[in-house]
Amino acid sequence: MTALNRVPSLMVRAGTASALTIAAMGGSVVVPGVASDAAAATPATKALQIAASKKGSPYKYGATGPRRFDCSGLTLYSFKKAGKKLPRTAAQQYNKTRHISSGSRKAGDLVFFHSGSNVYHVGIYAGKGKIWHAPKTGDVVRLQKIWTKSVWYGRVK
Repeated sequence: MTALNRVPSLMVRAGTASALTIAAMGGSVVVPGVASDAAAATPATKALQIAASKKGSPYKYGATGPRRFDCSGLTLYSFKKAGKKLPRTAAQQYNKTRHISSGSRKAGDLVFFHSGSNVYHVGIYAGKGKIWHAPKTGDVVRLQKIWTKSVWYGRVK
């Protein structure tokens, strides 16, 4: 450790250095309760960012990327790139997630559309009642408001 690296930590222990001084000397400041950008990027938030980066990609039934997607293909691709494995179909993905209430949903959770017990569509929750998804043939990956109350939420384990 060089003297320069030791100085900020010595000043912090003595309580005599400001955060600005420490940063100017090449040190780092850790603020309790505030995660760094790297620590804040969970697999779910990474998957959300990946899905958003695919905005405008065409829908194609059975496609899993990287240029075309169906609904579960987009979620599978996004979570795979974020380091998590999901099965292929929306129904299988629902069965592999931890089911959560709408009040517990967070950005990056999966939103499953269902008719009775039949899951027929999936998207990634983006917050504020919106999802990133690959809607249907002739459409593209896009951000859209959730259009029905017939949804279930799942968190990727």
